[in-house]
Amino acid sequence: MQSFIKLFAALSLVLGLGSCSKFIRYDGPQVTRLVLMKADRKLYLLNGKTALKVYRVNLGFAPIGAKKFQGDGRTPEGHYTINRRNPNSAYYLSIGISYPNAADIAYARKMGKDPGGDIFIHGGPTQWRDKARTDWTAGCISVSNREMREIYAMVQDGTPIDIFP
Repeated sequence: MQSFIKLFAALSLVLGLGSCSKFIRYDGPQVTRLVLMKADRKLYLLNGKTALKVYRVNLGFAPIGAKKFQGDGRTPEGHYTINRRNPNSAYYLSIGISYPNAADIAYARKMGKDPGGDIFIHGGPTQWRDKARTDWTAGCISVSNREMREIYAMVQDGTPIDIFP
């Protein structure tokens, strides 16, 4: 009987750990556009004009104004596309935004600077984050890990994202 209990406990542990995956399945309507309203700290996942989900977000550590240069701490403003995903991100999961676009690159070059890059929508890391600061990223858009699981499942590469002040 005791070996049965041990076997049952081991199977429960293995099966339980299998359900802890950070990847979830989404079978709902397609997300056709993302809209970020920076001033409101809201990210909308839209199907046409219908909001499927709305998330409260954190932005770059200098959130006012559009990102212009590497290291400025700003979140971009403009029209971009979700163009990549990183299942092994240091920030839990992440989906990439196509910043910089041609106009961003041209402006930075004109000013003799680097436009930066590697702008993502991502989750954690909670262990390094200063919880007293609402906006803490280097220019990315941050949500909770639970929310990032949903976004990662719902948003496909090629989806447009409009980022407004």
